[in-house]
Amino acid sequence: MPRPETDMEAKRQQIMEAADQIIQDKGAISFTMTDLAAAAGMSQSNLYRFFESKDALAEAMAGEWFADLEVIMRELVDADMPVEEKLFAFFARRLEIKRARFEEDPELFASYMELGDEHFEVIKGYVDLADHYMATILAEAMEAGYFKGLELDAVVSLVNTMMQPFCNPKLMMQMMHLATEDRLRQVIGTILTGLNANASQRAMDGKALHVVG
Repeated sequence: MPRPETDMEAKRQQIMEAADQIIQDKGAISFTMTDLAAAAGMSQSNLYRFFESKDALAEAMAGEWFADLEVIMRELVDADMPVEEKLFAFFARRLEIKRARFEEDPELFASYMELGDEHFEVIKGYVDLADHYMATILAEAMEAGYFKGLELDAVVSLVNTMMQPFCNPKLMMQMMHLATEDRLRQVIGTILTGLNANASQRAMDGKALHVVG
């Protein structure tokens, strides 16, 4: 008789907790499924009943990492609030969660970044989903009159570049003391008031003059 799904999920959670400890002790790249089976107190063949590969394990762990962040993004897209505040909250609420995780255990945080690098194709879907939610909010801002003369794809790319210190976990580890909500609000304000086709052209012209000089 198959084991109840609740038991299966409980065991998967236990295995992921064992993986957390191994990653913290040995690093994400160094640990193997053999290590994990030993830490979880089971045979390797039994472990593969729950996770068929290290990629599958990484995907499950990524799902847990992104779960709270995805809820925030989904709720904000549907929220009835000014688009200016919505764009700020889109980054601020996720920043708060990431900062709390980093402060709770910086070494484990760094190990998760290593795991993400090793299995980037696994987490790419979550990154693309975040871009989709952000694009939805930016499109709403365009309807409100912001980013005149720019295409949505260009706005998404520019905003992604400017917001890296507030959303890229690897960069945040180095700049956590600078990634404050006050600074974030200033950056969001600058993006909304200054990002448009004319400003982008002026920046390109200035860069060209600098190269010529």
